[in-house]
Amino acid sequence: MPAALKEIILSSITRSEIMDITERIEAYLQDEMSAEEAAAFERLRASDPDLDQKVVMHEQFMKQIKEYGENRKLIAEMNAIHARLDVAAFKEDAIPFELKVRTMWKKYRMSGAVAASVAVLAVFATLFSTGYFNKGKSIRSDYNALRREWSRDINNKVKRSQNEILQNINASSKEPTTPSLFGGTGFALNTEGYIVTNYHVVKDADSVYIEDNDGNSFKTTTVYVHPSYDIAVLKVTDPSFKLPKSLPYVFKRAGADLGLDVYTLGYPKDDITYTRGYLSSKSGYDGDTLAYQVDISVNGGNSGGPLLDAKGNVVGVVNAKQDRTDGASFAIKSAYLLEAIDAIPKDSLGRKVSVNTKNTLASLNRSDQIKKIGNYIYMVKVY
Repeated sequence: MPAALKEIILSSITRSEIMDITERIEAYLQDEMSAEEAAAFERLRASDPDLDQKVVMHEQFMKQIKEYGENRKLIAEMNAIHARLDVAAFKEDAIPFELKVRTMWKKYRMSGAVAASVAVLAVFATLFSTGYFNKGKSIRSDYNALRREWSRDINNKVKRSQNEILQNINASSKEPTTPSLFGGTGFALNTEGYIVTNYHVVKDADSVYIEDNDGNSFKTTTVYVHPSYDIAVLKVTDPSFKLPKSLPYVFKRAGADLGLDVYTLGYPKDDITYTRGYLSSKSGYDGDTLAYQVDISVNGGNSGGPLLDAKGNVVGVVNAKQDRTDGASFAIKSAYLLEAIDAIPKDSLGRKVSVNTKNTLASLNRSDQIKKIGNYIYMVKVY
């Protein structure tokens, strides 16, 4: 269980209540409840987002424990096989040494190859079970973080060339004259100039700029990052940036349901792009409980874009897709975005970062929603 979650639980309930909740969750997951008890628990889970997250995380924990036990059992069985391969027990005979070696090699090379193969498989199974190959999403062969690499876009037919973009930049922004290395999407958190994007978009950046839908560019500074949640918060420092008076969308704390109609706006190319889809799983890549899986078409540059429902609530932040599975894209859940924002030290910024709480999109059709949202979504350019 993550340390942050454990601290929150311990600060709000007693130890005996923790044990009671844990026992109820395990009874529910192991089908040890009666039908009436299970139905009552599911209703409580549906009404309590915190309990729902505890159930999901405990289920993942139990799965990992089971896999670890199975792999330990496999290793023990393989060790037993090796113990029975007693080469010293083979009787010596009168065959010349060279011929004896060749004979034994022909006779036992298959068994040795099998034993060696089994040992290798056991080692790799252990490495997989302990998460060795999942230390960072960037090394997953089919997990594609959606940061846009400008060097790959040079030969694409885009609306505006890089030189045209630079010519239209606001003079006060002082953006570097060399093309940016990477790009992504960001969107406004509030009316104070704070922008959210993905951590992998701005990682190792020397400087970061945002560009609005009119081509105006503004310098920002990265004020906070949460690598585990793939979240970064930027602050616009350019004096020419005009702060918005209000935001049209809000951030949803509760979990979203399967089949939810969703859409995103972002910058996989030089002008803002809209795509729609639906929520296809409540967990992300390889069972990641921090993210949703979404059946939606996204590409490099969509990283950091908002994932919204039909009423204009932000339910997630788009950050990746699975290359070998059609329609499998991923978005960090808005609950973890809000948790990351709440974790920003007040002393570092002088005050707590607030988020918008008033939704003005719910009664609008999709086209009108997009028109209002577009002014608060930015291209992120990393140098």
